[in-house]
Amino acid sequence: MSRPDPKPLILIVEDEEELAKLISIHLEEAGMQSQICGRAAHAVRFLKRNFANLMLLDINLPDQSGFALLEELRLADTTIPTIFLTGNDLEMAKVKALEIGGDDYITKPFGYAELVARIRAVLRRSESRDDYKVTKNARVIDQPFEICGGTVHPGRLEIHFDTEVEKIGRKELGILSYLQDNEGIVITRRALIHAVWGIHADVKSRSLDQYIVKVRDLFKRHDCSLDAFRTVNGVGYIFDPTGQAGPATSPASPQP
Repeated sequence: MSRPDPKPLILIVEDEEELAKLISIHLEEAGMQSQICGRAAHAVRFLKRNFANLMLLDINLPDQSGFALLEELRLADTTIPTIFLTGNDLEMAKVKALEIGGDDYITKPFGYAELVARIRAVLRRSESRDDYKVTKNARVIDQPFEICGGTVHPGRLEIHFDTEVEKIGRKELGILSYLQDNEGIVITRRALIHAVWGIHADVKSRSLDQYIVKVRDLFKRHDCSLDAFRTVNGVGYIFDPTGQAGPATSPASPQP
């Protein structure tokens, strides 16, 4: 006998208590779970420790705007599908909400049947996006990219060195993709782990070190240097192929 599909958890970030409770009731009736946070800070704390499938977010919160909250979450590599749910019907507010990463924008008052339908639509879109992911940050539909003498092909999980081809694992692809996307920027060890494994993954630093050794050995076998990937003592790493980061770094090693 097959297990029923798990109920999606919807985070309701809304300071109007009665409205939040009504939304919660309708979501429960539609087969979803809900968690109410009346402050932006409460939502940040919840998402640091828990997973939610989608966030309903008001713009006007007592301690912080919904815009600032979503931007804070993105900077912390906390990605969650978001529907803005607000009384602000100005076009410029809608445009900003979508530009900073919102998936939909619903103005108050609204119908609960429409709200549930919009939530399900965003969940379907986010699930289809995840179908292409091989790590938290890398997808098989990503374009090939060059890095330190090799050409990475995400769609084939391969890296090409001239005429030679090497298969790479998902985590190695995620690490290389993150370096490529963050060239010249100091990367903390935690940020790299969260980017590749996910923010809720229980990954030890030793595991990250082992994957970095594998990546470096892969390039070394083909006489390509990854010396541009260096340790920033006490912080993490930097990928600096232009050599502009200064002398306070050393090549990334298994024990940075």
